[in-house]
Amino acid sequence: MNKSGLEIQKKSTTLSLDFFGDFTLYQISRYEIEIESTLSHKYAFIEINLNHVTLLDTAAALYLHSFVKKLDNKHISHTIIADKKETLDTIKLIQKYHGEVLKNSKEKNSCIYKLGSYVYEHILGFLAFISFLGKLFSIKLYTIKNISQIRFKEIFFEINESAIKAIPIIALTSFLIGLVVAFQSAHQLKLYGANVFIVDMLGLSILRELAPVITAIVIAGRSGSAFTAQIGAMKITQELDAMRTMGFDPYLFLVLPRIIALMITMPILIFLADIMGILGGMIVANIDLGISTDMFLSRFLEVIHIKNFYVGIFKGPFFAFLIASIGIYRGLIVKDDTQSIGFNTTKSVVESIFAVIVCDALFSIAFTNLGI
Repeated sequence: MNKSGLEIQKKSTTLSLDFFGDFTLYQISRYEIEIESTLSHKYAFIEINLNHVTLLDTAAALYLHSFVKKLDNKHISHTIIADKKETLDTIKLIQKYHGEVLKNSKEKNSCIYKLGSYVYEHILGFLAFISFLGKLFSIKLYTIKNISQIRFKEIFFEINESAIKAIPIIALTSFLIGLVVAFQSAHQLKLYGANVFIVDMLGLSILRELAPVITAIVIAGRSGSAFTAQIGAMKITQELDAMRTMGFDPYLFLVLPRIIALMITMPILIFLADIMGILGGMIVANIDLGISTDMFLSRFLEVIHIKNFYVGIFKGPFFAFLIASIGIYRGLIVKDDTQSIGFNTTKSVVESIFAVIVCDALFSIAFTNLGI
């Protein structure tokens, strides 16, 4: 077989152009003569097969682009078959600067191919996140052995930024959740004369589930997205590269302080959400069901065991770790454009909330089976 060549197969209405070997600037003129002589006959469909091309340069890709446009102008149907990634990347590079993206026939027509590409892409993303967690845990072990390496100043700064400044919104959100849950339940409880059971329902639902999950969702939307945006912007402005050049580890200076700060403060924020949610329910119980504050608190202490409070608090550090690690990871994989910051910020919030809900479901199953 020659180093390069073109095999032309003619049928009544179909023309197949099978290129093989090197397809570069030096072959274009020869191929063009062969193809033009063949096109004297009208064909309804032309197939361009690049699967056997070992090297495709940009000049050849430009020729293919102009040839395809010529076919479009003549209203001749066509398809390009290019399974090799290198060949397809070269074609897409040329098409990108001409206002269109050329896809091979397998990409356009095969749902299995698209599904496989989607799954493969997400598997690679998951493995990259696992690699990030592995490096994060190794850095944590290093800091445990070397306490002096912990950046306490940065941790206190992040506690203020990601937790203390979030107190108003968490308090208001939890208070309104308590109001709404109690208000929606009050009507049903009155029908059966079970007014006092609103205390049981509020205590269990808020302490065990609502307060931790609502707090985590608010923090994911507020602090998790901020982590992604901040670190993503630092990556675009090459501040991360500058830190590495100067011998500073971004994991020690940027990643660990944020994760530690959020893990410390999340249980405190959940405790605040417990208080505000119960307060909101107490107000509705007093106004709508005629349950006094003393009666509410007395019933609350009688039926709500302290373990329910501990269950909600226990979830806090796990939720915080998921939110902070996902937000930071998304910031670290931001590409060198501002659109990527917006995309990864949105993804970090969605993935953090999803991870929190999955984690909460696993905790619920585990605690139920353990009788907690």
